[in-house]
Amino acid sequence: MPLDAFREHVLLTPGPTPIHPRALQAMTRPMLGHMDPEVFALNREIQADLRVMYGTEPEGFTALLAGTGSLGMEAGFANLVEAGDEVLVCANGSFGRRMAEMAARYGARVHLVTAPLGEAVRPEDVATQLEMVQDLRMVAVVHGETSTGVLNPVPEIAELVRGTGALLAVDAVTTAGMEPFHMAEWGVDYAYTGAQKCLSAPPGVAPVAISDRALSRYGARHTPTPLWYCDFEGLRDYWTRHTYHHTVPVNLHFAFHAALQAALDEGMETRQRRVQRVGDAILSALTPLGFSPYVRRPQDRLPTVLALRLPDGFDDAGVRQALRVREISVTGGLGPTAGVIWRLGLMGEAARPGPYRTLMAALEDVLGARGLVARFDEALEGVLA
Repeated sequence: MPLDAFREHVLLTPGPTPIHPRALQAMTRPMLGHMDPEVFALNREIQADLRVMYGTEPEGFTALLAGTGSLGMEAGFANLVEAGDEVLVCANGSFGRRMAEMAARYGARVHLVTAPLGEAVRPEDVATQLEMVQDLRMVAVVHGETSTGVLNPVPEIAELVRGTGALLAVDAVTTAGMEPFHMAEWGVDYAYTGAQKCLSAPPGVAPVAISDRALSRYGARHTPTPLWYCDFEGLRDYWTRHTYHHTVPVNLHFAFHAALQAALDEGMETRQRRVQRVGDAILSALTPLGFSPYVRRPQDRLPTVLALRLPDGFDDAGVRQALRVREISVTGGLGPTAGVIWRLGLMGEAARPGPYRTLMAALEDVLGARGLVARFDEALEGVLA
């Protein structure tokens, strides 16, 4: 069946995102073996592009894990944490809590810095814990908490961690690839994301970046890495030494390469402005209906996942089902915020006026609320002016 025969679906979720056309085309190429010289050449380009995206040191180690962003999260703890290590996790949402659970499963003594849902982790709370915990092995923080639409102050946290001897691991799943990320400048030791988020590639690979300091700490482990599949040494066997470790998803590499190059061609600052522009227009259109930002402080709002508190009496499940019948997917809250918020994805190809203009037109029909499209377009024109 030709690609254009499939019915178009408007995907406005906080992941996965619509596949970039260049990535979709790359998926159709004939299969090559994972040890083919052309694939190794492709991988070298991916590594170089990831250094740019993450802002690593010039020769920083980057790679793709054969899995989604959650594998990126787990690989960090599996390789950099041993039983009994002291680990500080910033947890103000579902994915911060997942970090804490993973660290505990690998035997870490986990200490938490928390914040109420919808609020960013406070650097002063991190500073307090850094003073209290001795021999800290790692600090882990989610940059953009997908579950609540909160942006945590990673640069400020990184400055506090610098000089403590602890490694800093950052979940960049909803930030890297859509906004500037400065790994080396900030002092981040391990970062990861998912291909299906800001880069609009198919799910199935997790781009990671590992600092020299983290690799040195890994080399000083007392016990083997318990997760064989993503052992850092095995990764380097394949990505650097070009020896067999496991079979990588070759066509996903080609698709990811195309999507990443498209993002770098556009530029992170341009993508950042695109997100802000569309997000502001959505808010302008929906505010008169009673929608409001779930995250109170503007500086704490994650641009790539717009969390909106629903109007009083709003039929969350019913409206989303009515939209789904119209081939539009919108995501509600997760856990405690279910029925309280919508989480609108503004990553990659979703952060375009077209898909959200389609949403506004559908909501006019479903809610009987006229003027949404006009307000959306007027706000976009105002931003452009």
